[in-house]
Amino acid sequence: MTHSVLHTFKSALTAAMSAALLLAAPLSQAQNQVFRVSAIPDEAPTELQRKFKPLGEYLEKKIGMKVEFTPVTDYAASVEGLINKKIDMVWFGGFTFVQAKERSKNQVTPLVQRAEDEKFHSVFITTKNDIHKLEDLKGHTLSFGSESSTSGHLMPRSYLLAAKINPDTDLKRIAFSGAHDATVAAVAGGKVDAGALNISVWEKLVAEHKVDPAVVRVFYTTPGYYDYNWSVRTDMDPALKKKLTDAFLALDPKNPQDKAILDLQRASKFIPTKAENYTAIEAAAVNAGLLKK
Repeated sequence: MTHSVLHTFKSALTAAMSAALLLAAPLSQAQNQVFRVSAIPDEAPTELQRKFKPLGEYLEKKIGMKVEFTPVTDYAASVEGLINKKIDMVWFGGFTFVQAKERSKNQVTPLVQRAEDEKFHSVFITTKNDIHKLEDLKGHTLSFGSESSTSGHLMPRSYLLAAKINPDTDLKRIAFSGAHDATVAAVAGGKVDAGALNISVWEKLVAEHKVDPAVVRVFYTTPGYYDYNWSVRTDMDPALKKKLTDAFLALDPKNPQDKAILDLQRASKFIPTKAENYTAIEAAAVNAGLLKK
C-alpha cells in the first residue's frame, strides 16, 4: 500500500470513527441524562427523601430517564435551583411558586397539584388554656414555619392581619421554626405559646401519634386557598412536560401501588393546575409586604 493510499485510508477510517462517535453521543447522553427533582424543605430532609422515593421510581419508568432527588437547604435555593437549571422539577408551595414566577419573569410553569391543594388550609395550634381564637394571641409568642412558606407563614399572617392583629407589633415575639414539624415541636415543648402550620402535616403527625391533640390542640383553621404544586421551567421540552403531567394524572388510588405513592404524597389524586390559580396568593404576599412588585 503506497503512502498516499495509506494516508487516504487512515483519513477515511478516522472520519468514519468520528461520525460513529457523533451518532453514539446523543444516545449515550440520553441514557446517562438525569432528571433532577427537589422540594421546598418544609419537613425534615429524611422525610422528604422517604416520601419521594416510590414516586421517583414511578417517574423513571414513565419518562425513561434516571430520576434523582436533590435536597436543598432553604426555600430560596429551590427557586434558584430551578431557574439556574440545576434542578428540573420542584415541589413548590403556592408562595414559593409566586416568588419563582416573579424571580424568573414568568419562566416557571406549574404542571399539577394534589386535589387537596385546591382548598388547602393552615391550622393554628396551642397548649395554652387562654388561647381560643386569633385575637387571644395578642401578647403571646408565636412560631411560623419558614419565612417563604405559604401555609406556615404567608397565609397565617394574612388571616392574622384580616383579624386586625399585626404579628410584628401585637404579639410578644414571633419566631420562624423553618419547617412544619419543627413548629409543632416548638409548641409542644413550650418554646412558644402557639404556632401556625400546614394542615396535612398536622394530620399526619396526629395519625402517627407524634403529637397528642389533647395536649396540643387546634384553635383556628383558615379558610381554603390554593397551595402546593409541581413546577418546571417554561422552556422544558413540551414532550417531556406532557409525559410528566400524564404520569401524575395517571396515578390511580384504586391501584395498590399507585395508592402507596399517593398516600406518601398525602394526595387523593393529582389534577392539572395553572399559574392563574395563584393570583390570590400573590395578592396576599404583596398585601403582607412579603413580595415587592
